[in-house]
Amino acid sequence: MFFFSTTDLILLLPAILFTLYAQAKVKSTFAKWQRVRNARGLTAAQVAQMLLRDNGILDVDVELVPGELTDHYDPRTRTLRLSESTYHSDSVAAVGVAAHECGHAIQHHVGYVPLAIRNAIVPVATLGSQLAWPLIFIGLIFSSLRLFDLGIIFFAGAVLFHLVTLPVEFNASSRALAQLRKGGYLAPQELAAAREVLQAAALTYLAAAAVAVLQLVRLLLLRESRD
Repeated sequence: MFFFSTTDLILLLPAILFTLYAQAKVKSTFAKWQRVRNARGLTAAQVAQMLLRDNGILDVDVELVPGELTDHYDPRTRTLRLSESTYHSDSVAAVGVAAHECGHAIQHHVGYVPLAIRNAIVPVATLGSQLAWPLIFIGLIFSSLRLFDLGIIFFAGAVLFHLVTLPVEFNASSRALAQLRKGGYLAPQELAAAREVLQAAALTYLAAAAVAVLQLVRLLLLRESRD
């Protein structure tokens, strides 16, 4: 049966604790700087629209979506979506988040290769995350190494997505801060605060990748023990 051993705990517990820390860190950091308005009084949506225009991106719409920190850029529809906690806010945190999503739009506009790779493997990663564990579980129940191996292959596709996501997200944050500095949208001390928000957000991607990689290692060790 599929159970947690001491080895499993040694592998996964640090990554799980890191994930919990990253989630708490991003929420507390965003809440901290969400209370600080930027000196120019611009809303995140206004900054997003201006950053897109600054980079000659005229075919991307900025839309409001429900939720908190549900901000994202959709390359399929060329739409930049800002959450309710971001769109109308003129806080330093909100501006930083909006600029980060603009960073993704800029990546798409200039043909940033890691983003193109990530977009290309989204179907594989989605399929992998849906099928991996059922196949692995059934393979264990019926002692079928073929199904178990197929599950590992699908899961590896999901892991690849997490790894490719890292440079995409880091680069988007770098572009965001550079654009905010270049356009003078934030004062130096505000820019430092936005950097803090984006660095905290980056921890969540690192944690997700760490959990995925260690889970894959765990599966490979379990597979080896079945030979």
